[in-house]
Amino acid sequence: MARAAREAARQADGPAEDTEPGALRVGVLAYPGCFASEVFGVPDLLTMAAHVAGPDAPGYRVTIVSPRRRVTASGGTHLDVRPLREVDVLVVPGFELLPDTDLDARLARLRAETEAIRAHAAAGTAVVSLCVGAFLLGEAGLLDGRRATTSWLHAAALAGRCPDADVRSEHLVVTDTGVTTTAAFSAMYDFALDLIRRHSGDRVARATARVALVDDARTSQTPYVDPRLLPRPGGAFSQRVMRHLDQNLADRYDLVALAHAFQVSTRTLLRRFADETGHSPLAHLQASRVRRARHLLETTDRTVAAVALAVGYQDPGTFATLFARHTGHRPSAYRTAFRRTRRAVVTDGDEPDPRG
Repeated sequence: MARAAREAARQADGPAEDTEPGALRVGVLAYPGCFASEVFGVPDLLTMAAHVAGPDAPGYRVTIVSPRRRVTASGGTHLDVRPLREVDVLVVPGFELLPDTDLDARLARLRAETEAIRAHAAAGTAVVSLCVGAFLLGEAGLLDGRRATTSWLHAAALAGRCPDADVRSEHLVVTDTGVTTTAAFSAMYDFALDLIRRHSGDRVARATARVALVDDARTSQTPYVDPRLLPRPGGAFSQRVMRHLDQNLADRYDLVALAHAFQVSTRTLLRRFADETGHSPLAHLQASRVRRARHLLETTDRTVAAVALAVGYQDPGTFATLFARHTGHRPSAYRTAFRRTRRAVVTDGDEPDPRG
């Protein structure tokens, strides 16, 4: 990655720590309020990878950089930062983004950082954002005309703010012509493992994942989406229709009967619902059925056929196809990955004492 930039840097004067042959130079851009764990998460995994690879393998030189002299990250963590420098990969961590956050004001205060991001990209540096760090890349103009992702919780906001970007909310990591964006928080490890795989090889990446207990087989953030945390679209009419559908989840979908219940024609029902929500009543019903099925698969021992019946599907195959389209997993695979079980710490084979 960015081999030409790395070769040029090795020929330039610089600190001794940057002259290790073959070392990939990674800069983490720290800024006020950034998540401290995202500043250190990627470097820590790269450190593990270097130990796994051994002393003779090309390693990683990671520096926390900033256009500021002092940076206080989330939780009041004071960071030791160095001036901006030439690197092969620039990593931009995320920050706390709450519903009442004034994003315009927040990004305006980070103008020095967005200018640094833009300058590094113009110089050919590979730029990576973690989670909502994508908003800084968007502010720097790096997402225009590119595919991108971010936390599923904020994907709609990113798409609205960057209309020229192709936001793929289901993806964990998206790389498009030198710019990489990642999904929520822990997806920084998915990116780091991919970086390790490219720089140190598959064997080192797999071994590092196992040492760190990091999942190296994830392909999508879709199974983690909780629609209850997303803003519910629609006006008063569609809200009433959605409530009716949710309360009759297992009933057969009957558009004529639904329209009759709300005293409108089927055409009017579809038009008003689409105008307010952007999709059809059937699409909402299917999403609600999948959400209920996920809960049943996570918390009960019901068979897949029984779960399918509970959410309105006589044919388990039809249900499984729909479920996979929404979550990226077949029902049985989803249960294996997300089943909620009690985990007890057992010492020397003894059962835990329930009295503590």
